Amino acid sequence: MQTTDMPTDAVAHWDDFYRTRRTSPSGRPTGALETRATSLPPGRALDLGSSNGDDVLWLAARGWDALGLDISSVAVIRAAGRAAELGLPGARFEACDLATAMPDGPFDLVTALYLLSPVAGFPRADILRRAAATVAPGGHILSVAHAAPPPWSEHRHSDTSFPTVEEDLAALAPGGADWDVLEARVIERPGKGPDGQEAMLQDTVVFLRRR
Repeated sequence: MQTTDMPTDAVAHWDDFYRTRRTSPSGRPTGALETRATSLPPGRALDLGSSNGDDVLWLAARGWDALGLDISSVAVIRAAGRAAELGLPGARFEACDLATAMPDGPFDLVTALYLLSPVAGFPRADILRRAAATVAPGGHILSVAHAAPPPWSEHRHSDTSFPTVEEDLAALAPGGADWDVLEARVIERPGKGPDGQEAMLQDTVVFLRRR
């Protein structure tokens, strides 16, 4: 996967984010992934926007050959270092601008977990559409996104929009003929803010299996 021709503003934004704000991993997988993927047989997995690598590392520890992609080389280097420390050769990480590139499939599992960006022009729906095309027959794709801002967010009173179930279904499975919809709904989960605030948060979850 090539890393050239990345938009400088997006790279700079996310490199700064991982240098100054998200400086340490949680050490835990995304709850929605753990719940839905635990029973899946290991295969080849792709994680879009892999951040500090928690989800890829969790998959690799369970026998998956898992590739994580992130636009930030800061995040990629950090995640790759964690994989080496944990002795997980099945966890690989590459810098990639998903707006312009997508690895060749097929993949048995594709995940887009909170794949959102404040950078103008981020083509999320197009990325999901192209990612879905890499899923193998019998494989799965899982998309999870914030459905509403948390109560501590500076954007909670703004007109910031979040992906809807209908929008993600339209991007992932246009027409729906090739997919079984295993789940498509808004769920609630407990969350904790930067100062320890606790609240129930809303997420959009779409989980599909390719026929």
